[in-house]
Order: sequence, then structure tokens, then C-alpha cells
Amino acid sequence: MKRRRIQVALAVAAAGVLGIGATALAHDGDGGERLTGYEEVPALSTPGVGHFRMKVASSGNSFRYRLTFSGLETPATQAHIHFENPTNSGPIVVFLCSNLGNGPAGTQACPPQGGTITGTIRAADVGAGAAAQGIAAGEFQEFLRAIRAGATYVNVHSTGHPAGEIRAQLGGSGDHHHHGDD
Repeated sequence: MKRRRIQVALAVAAAGVLGIGATALAHDGDGGERLTGYEEVPALSTPGVGHFRMKVASSGNSFRYRLTFSGLETPATQAHIHFENPTNSGPIVVFLCSNLGNGPAGTQACPPQGGTITGTIRAADVGAGAAAQGIAAGEFQEFLRAIRAGATYVNVHSTGHPAGEIRAQLGGSGDHHHHGDD
């Protein structure tokens, strides 16, 4: 019996050590955030849908992401992560893609009819859009804290809905973090 307790204790300790690695935000069964028009401000009824998944590196200094979307009523123009609570629209913190030539150098193009984009976000990608609200350019840890607090959202803008057609709030209460390696 004592040996069994030691084995269980070692297994729990090993799981704890391994769990310190990377963190992925996950709210739905697919391990990510579902974007819909209903989360836009104001809410929209659109056939557009999307899925956003991110995984924070074990170093805590970057995260990888995957954004997939389809069914937009008009072509996609840009996608970002914004800083704001669920009931408002807020400033852009990070560009994920743009077809408008308004993103920082190296911003990838959005697939106009839908598709998947992937990338890695680092301190250099955090723009000054939310500086007045306390997240200055390059403040990756501040940005990550805002994501974990539920004070950021990802959205995809389109020609017919330039303020955003589909959206999902990231992190926050009910934060279901999954742990793993980079």
C-alpha cells in the first residue's frame, strides 16, 4: 500500500513538472475559440464561422496560433487580436493578416474566401494600438495577461462588415488551459 502511494505521488509530481510547459487556450471541444457573428459588437447574423487556437511557448515569450474561417458574406479584409471586454470594440494589439496594406511589415495576406492562417506572435508583434489602455508596443507579458483575463478578442473583418464579421473573446473566466510542450 505504501509503495502504491509513492508511485501515485511520483506520477502526480511528474505530471506537475510536465504541465509547466506550454499553455493553449481552449473553451470548446475542439481545443480553441469559436468565432461567430453573435459575438461581434453589435451582434451580427452571418453564416461566417471561425476557429482560433493558440499555444504559448514554455518560455512564455511567444505563442503560436492557427485561425481558420469560412462562410463570410463578403471577402475577408483583415484579422486581429484586440484589447477589450466582450461588450465593446477595442484597439488592435496584434495583426494576424491583412489585405489592406495597413499591417506592420511582414503581415501575411488573409485568404479572402476563407481558409487557415498560422503564425507566431512575439513581443515585436505587439503594436501600440492599446498603449492608452496600458499595453504599450512590445509588452508581450501585459498582452498575455490580458488574454488570460478575458480582455482580448480575435475577429475577422470583411468588405461588407469592415468593423468585423466574426469574433471570439479569448481566455477569461472558465479559462480551460491545456498544458504541453512547445
